[in-house]
Amino acid sequence: MEENNRGKIIVRTSVIGILANVLLAAFKAGIGLLSNSIAIVLDAVNNLSDALSSVITIVGMKLAAREPDKKHPFGYGRIEYISSLVIALIVLYAGITSLTESVKKIIHPDTPDYSTVSLVIVGVAVLVKIGLGLFVKKTGEMVNSDSLVNSGKDAILDSVISSATLIAAIVFVLSGVSLEAYLGAVISLVIVKAGFEMLAETLSKILGEPGDVRLMQEIKRTVCSFDEVKGAYDLILHNYGPDTYNGSVHIELEDGCELTRVDELNREIMTTVYQQHRVILTAIGIYSINTKDEEVKALRNEIAKRVLAHEHVRQIHGFYYSKKEKAVRFDVVISFDAKSRQAVFDEVLKELEQTYPDLRFNLAMDMDYGEIGT
Repeated sequence: MEENNRGKIIVRTSVIGILANVLLAAFKAGIGLLSNSIAIVLDAVNNLSDALSSVITIVGMKLAAREPDKKHPFGYGRIEYISSLVIALIVLYAGITSLTESVKKIIHPDTPDYSTVSLVIVGVAVLVKIGLGLFVKKTGEMVNSDSLVNSGKDAILDSVISSATLIAAIVFVLSGVSLEAYLGAVISLVIVKAGFEMLAETLSKILGEPGDVRLMQEIKRTVCSFDEVKGAYDLILHNYGPDTYNGSVHIELEDGCELTRVDELNREIMTTVYQQHRVILTAIGIYSINTKDEEVKALRNEIAKRVLAHEHVRQIHGFYYSKKEKAVRFDVVISFDAKSRQAVFDEVLKELEQTYPDLRFNLAMDMDYGEIGT
């Protein structure tokens, strides 16, 4: 999806959210004050916080769309994560405030006075918030906007609050028992929990995550589609905002591949990956592998079988054997499931040195960045 279209969709969806929430807030505030219902008044405040969230989403998207400059050569895309963080804090604040007010009403209860009209309006508001929340969340997922997704989740949580308020009102009308303060407290805890979860998810992205596993697999398949490439490994993606990635990868090439072809291949791979996945590969490392010597192939298979027999070893790659120097080099990918990755690596190296005393081994402990994201 082109950035201009994405921006328009985010702005349009946010404006719809602002208008809907302001109208709902006005209706609920009036009903809450007339019926002396703290739950409905708090519900109106939540609607205003949703409207503010939509405003923050628009501002964040506009700032994130700024062109790269000397100060920020990778662009301003991560500002969208900052706006998501602010929305998460708003949700958290709303939950804590709601909990405080609910506890006060439990200690010093007020008697609500509901009318049929107020109950009908609250019921309609529930349906509107459910529809609005699902629409905003789905749109956010479609355009990969965490801000919209968080706003949608917040709206859905608000519909839960409104539903509980409606249930409490019906119980009061039928039995005279007021439960809204207690329900408000329980729902406030749910909102606080959701706020912390949003906060943790957004902070994780700001700190840096390994990248989408599916995208990484697709990029590797694209890289391996070139005839000369015998394998693609160590793909690392650096995220600079939604759908904005720079990355690097290592590829295995035949040891007889000419340098001019290596240069051409690098450029072809970079161009193809960007065209198909919108990912900029800033670097492509080269592993030279033996492909013509059958004796070396047999040695590789033998060593690979031994190494992969270790429980937490996932893969070896970049295998090369120099007969002249009697030296073997390759990378060993060890899973993070291992209690001690270093201990597994040392065990592998020790076994190889004991089994092949005439060979010199130069191993590197590696990791699977795709595994990190699972």
